[in-house]
Amino acid sequence: MNDQNARREFVITWIIKLSGYSSILFVCLIFFFLLREGLPALVDTSLASLFGTRWYPIENYFGILPLVLGSLVVTLGALLISVPLGLITAIYISEVASRWEKEILKPLIELLAGLPSVVLGFLGILVLVPFLRRFLDLPTGLTALAGSILLGLIAIPTIVSISEDALNSVPHSYREASLALGATRWQTIWRSTLPAARSGVLTAIMLGVGRAIGETMAVMMVTGNAPVMPQGLQALFRPVRTMTATIASEMGEVANGSPHYHVLFFIGIVLFVFSLVVNITASSISNQRRKRSERLLS
Repeated sequence: MNDQNARREFVITWIIKLSGYSSILFVCLIFFFLLREGLPALVDTSLASLFGTRWYPIENYFGILPLVLGSLVVTLGALLISVPLGLITAIYISEVASRWEKEILKPLIELLAGLPSVVLGFLGILVLVPFLRRFLDLPTGLTALAGSILLGLIAIPTIVSISEDALNSVPHSYREASLALGATRWQTIWRSTLPAARSGVLTAIMLGVGRAIGETMAVMMVTGNAPVMPQGLQALFRPVRTMTATIASEMGEVANGSPHYHVLFFIGIVLFVFSLVVNITASSISNQRRKRSERLLS
C-alpha cells in the first residue's frame, strides 16, 4: 500500500513538473517563432528606417516609432484612469463596504472583467466617441482619449481584484494597533494598511499595464488608426494607432515573406519584450513582498 501511494505521488509530482516546464517551453517557442519571422526585418529594412517616424507600407516606409508612441500614449492614459479608480474601489471593498455591498460589488467587477473587448468597443463607438466629439468639440471622437478610457475600464477589474487581495492579506493586528494609537479609520487605511500592501498594489498596477498594452480590438475600434507621431498633450485628442491594432488590421493582407510581413512580426517582438518586462517586474515585486513577509514571521 505504501509503495502504491509512493508511486502515485511520484507520478503526480512529475505531471505537475511537466506542466510547469511546458509553460516555459511554450513561451520560449513563441519567442523563437517571433525572432525567426521578425529579425529578417533588420535585413530587409535599415535600422534607421525601422525606427523612423513614418508608417506607410505601400511606399516601403516602415517606421514603427509612431506605433510604439501611440501604444504608450493610450496605455499611460488608461493608467491615469484605472489606477485611481481601481485602487479606491479596492480600498472601499476591502476596508469600508459591508458584507452585502461586497456580495454585490465583487460579482459586478468580475462581470466587467469577463466582458469581451469587442463589446466595449461597440459601446465606445456608439456612446463614448460621439460624446467626446460633442463635449470636447473635436473634429472626431476617434482619439487616443477614447482608447484610454476603454482600456482603463478593461484594466480596472485586474487592479481591483489583486489590490483587494493584497489589502485583505494585511494582518488585522496592524489596523488594531493603529486605531489603538489614536489614528482615525481613514488614517489607518492610508498610513498603515495601504503601505503594508504596497508591493501587492504595485503588482496589480503592473499587471494592469500588461493587460492594457496587449489589448487589440477595443483600441482598434475607437482610436482612429492614424499612424502619426503623437505631439505633447494634444496627442490624447487626436487619432493614433497602436502596435496591436497595426498587427491585427494588416497581417491578413500582407504577402508571406515580404518586408511588410517581417516588420509586423518585429512589432510583435517589441510587444513581447514590453509584456515580458512588465510581468518580470510584477513577479519580482511579488517575490520581494513574500520574502519580506517570511522575514517578519521568522
